Amino acid sequence: MANPILIAKNNEISSVILPRMANRHGLIAGATGTGKTVTLQTLAEGFSKNGVPVFMADVKGDLSGMSQQGGGNARVEARVQQLALSDFSYAKCPVTFWDMFGEKGHPVRTTIAEMGPLLLARLLNLNEVQAGVLNAVFKIADDKGWLLLDLKDLRAMMQHASENSAEYQASYGNISAASVGAVQRALLQLETQGADMLFGEPALNLDDLMQTDERGHGVVNILMSDKLFNSPRIYATLLLWLLSELFEKLPEAGDLDKPKLVFFFDEAHLLFNDAPAVLLEKIEQVVRLIRSKGVGVYFVSQNPLDIPDAVLGQLGNRVQHALRAFTPRDQKAVKSAATTFRVNPKLDVESVITELGVGEALVSFLDDKGIPTPVERTFVCPPGSRVGPATDAERAETIRTSILSNVYEKQVDRESAYEILNAQVATAAEDDAIETAGKKEAVSLAESVFATAAKSAARAIGSQLGRQIIRGILGSILGGRK
Repeated sequence: MANPILIAKNNEISSVILPRMANRHGLIAGATGTGKTVTLQTLAEGFSKNGVPVFMADVKGDLSGMSQQGGGNARVEARVQQLALSDFSYAKCPVTFWDMFGEKGHPVRTTIAEMGPLLLARLLNLNEVQAGVLNAVFKIADDKGWLLLDLKDLRAMMQHASENSAEYQASYGNISAASVGAVQRALLQLETQGADMLFGEPALNLDDLMQTDERGHGVVNILMSDKLFNSPRIYATLLLWLLSELFEKLPEAGDLDKPKLVFFFDEAHLLFNDAPAVLLEKIEQVVRLIRSKGVGVYFVSQNPLDIPDAVLGQLGNRVQHALRAFTPRDQKAVKSAATTFRVNPKLDVESVITELGVGEALVSFLDDKGIPTPVERTFVCPPGSRVGPATDAERAETIRTSILSNVYEKQVDRESAYEILNAQVATAAEDDAIETAGKKEAVSLAESVFATAAKSAARAIGSQLGRQIIRGILGSILGGRK
């Protein structure tokens, strides 16, 4: 049986997450600088100690310190004394670093086919008509058995579909040159943002995210995202793809003593910004059903209003840091956050939210019956790993000694749509060359025959009959009269 995970305390109670309720999802919210990152680190560390693997994105670089033992931080030591944490100890977590660009971690890749047309259309910011053309191109590739692995495959496939649109129209609908051009331009823009690094092989094996170390501690998978975050649409789509892959590929697990994986989605507002209705519906479905696969999802956001109500209502474990109430939207967020907690008669939650200090939070977790506990004002417990970033040398050593070292580093480019279509073009060009050569040979032969006849005619040029024949021939060719 997994142990309860201590997250926060006050003078009266200890607020814990029960591992078997951790797959009921959660929310960490609060304004910038209120302590969300440390709370995220404390939660991740607690899950890891209970043998639960974790996935998180590090958008500022601060979470990389989880790979190192803590110590020497006056604020951490003061909080340990304040909360009387007698069994507190400093220790590092087992960490695997990932990086889409392959610079600060193992490369993380997927294929165009695995990403699928729905997420890819969102990534490319396509309209409905353009997304329809993209769907048709995916279907053509599927029907022909042509693999779509990377961006050059998709570009080649788009060009092929455009050049053969008349052939495909009856079965796949209209594939207009204008829509294909728009998709091609979007792909070019995506490539300039570095997204070509995301697509290819070897693609990420989800099993590699769900490892434990020799002590039975869950590995904390950290996606280094400080550079990736400069392209927020790519960042959000990559995380959503990971979440959807977990949903699609993991078997039903039922009620477990602890999750198979806990997935933290930082800067969660990016997931929902400008998302089309069909995508929002899919996100809500994944969040609702993925807990039965043994996965807990924790959204991290500055404002709870960033999360749609249909998703927010499914987040049973909540940590609310301070919110500011400077604007009407801020005030609405404060009221919304206050009303989502189970009432505690001792607290005026709406007032307290704006008064919380750094590291303070309002918390409510699910009890053993799945019912939210009354909201409590608490101090978040500090983590035992380092608060702050790891050095470049420390991170490099963690990558070097990882069991995944050199597994994903070398990219593979096997035969796929691009190579198949290029081979077809080359074959067609060769056939054309052979046909052209044959025609030249025929013309050359005709010219040789004509030259021989001309010499024979020249020998007879002196006779009247010969002169008439020559006129007759030239007249016939030139259209004159005999």
